[in-house]
Amino acid sequence: MNNGYLSEVYERPVPRYTSYPTAMEFHSSIGAPDTAQALSAVTPGTPVSLYVHIPYCREICWYCGCNTGALGNGRRLDSYIEALEAEIATVAPLMRGQVVSIHFGGGSPNALAAPALAGLIDRLRTSFDAVARPEIAVELDPRLASADYAQVMAKAGVTRASLGVQCFAPHVQARINRVQPAEMVEQAVNDLREAGILAVNFDLLHGLPLQTSQDVADTIERTLTMRPDRIALFAYAHNPRLLPRQRMIDAATLPQGPERFVQAQLAHDLLVAAGYEAIGFDHFALPTDPLALAARQGRLRRNFQGFTDEPGESVIGLGASSISQFSGLLAQNEKHVGRYRQFALAGMLPTVRGAARSAEDRIRGEAIERLLCDGELDLDRFAARHGASTDAFASARTKLQGFADRNVVTLEGGRLSVPIKSRQYLRAVASAFDQYR
Repeated sequence: MNNGYLSEVYERPVPRYTSYPTAMEFHSSIGAPDTAQALSAVTPGTPVSLYVHIPYCREICWYCGCNTGALGNGRRLDSYIEALEAEIATVAPLMRGQVVSIHFGGGSPNALAAPALAGLIDRLRTSFDAVARPEIAVELDPRLASADYAQVMAKAGVTRASLGVQCFAPHVQARINRVQPAEMVEQAVNDLREAGILAVNFDLLHGLPLQTSQDVADTIERTLTMRPDRIALFAYAHNPRLLPRQRMIDAATLPQGPERFVQAQLAHDLLVAAGYEAIGFDHFALPTDPLALAARQGRLRRNFQGFTDEPGESVIGLGASSISQFSGLLAQNEKHVGRYRQFALAGMLPTVRGAARSAEDRIRGEAIERLLCDGELDLDRFAARHGASTDAFASARTKLQGFADRNVVTLEGGRLSVPIKSRQYLRAVASAFDQYR
């Protein structure tokens, strides 16, 4: 991937577009009745994914932007599981789709004791109509991993594990309060595979404090020795005003735009040279992985978990702060664990905010999704398929022409294409279809 840093494009703040409208457009007029109606409108047998949020970690990493807090004593987890089970009991009778995948995120889901996690998986599979062998994925903190935990997960049906690696450089780990030697991660990977959980993902970050391009190269080199099936390579987003924990990171130690750009480019080139296929703009997968297959076949999707090969559109979020996605609705649960627990134990759906998706939202959202997933879009054909005129995206075309003038995209007739060398700009290009920005 050739170097072509454009500060006015790369530094432009744009959403990650894991939904459209994005969470920035959520408002409090969306509530439990809206979610209940959306759940009941899911067609029986339609593929549905479940997302379960565990908002606790052993200790807080300073870079993290997730809704999570320090675990403290075990009673917090016990009361949270009680609330989760109550929410499951409320949601399951309303939803008639068929569950094809379950994803545990956080936080650190393995902050739960292994039997508690296995119990939750069993409760989900028996409460919802689920396929015989759904994909069950769990995000893991390597510092809490063990061979025994891996064995329990495998027995419970877990098929994929995602490890929060971030960076292997010790001086970077110290600056983000996440010290985990590479040997610890290697042991966790070995334990998972020996238990029969063969699909392993890594989450990596670039743009961290004191992180250099050499640190990124060394992290990729060490990663390749473990050969994870998928790699998500995210750019660290520093926003201490909204995330007080990030005030522990000295902004003066952060790589600036050109260096961040080079770090992402370097990681891309190293991973592709090692046989990984680039997925979208920040994911990589081995050619045999289902995500790579979905990308090659044009079946790649994007939701709140990032790029996915899951076939259904609907995602049911369970737990504090989790977001549910339906064709006509985006709905978020209460973030505060105490208030979430009150809703759940009272038998109420804990939706407190969200956004209704208009017909135009769905069209624009599909255009953004296809561009992010495929790197190209036939504007005329897309407009015709939706019964719209070929100038339906007139304002978008004007903005896209600006990207074409900078050689970020090619725009020939009605066909838009973002070449490999410009994939770091994909989200900025996609924002041309965003009527809220």
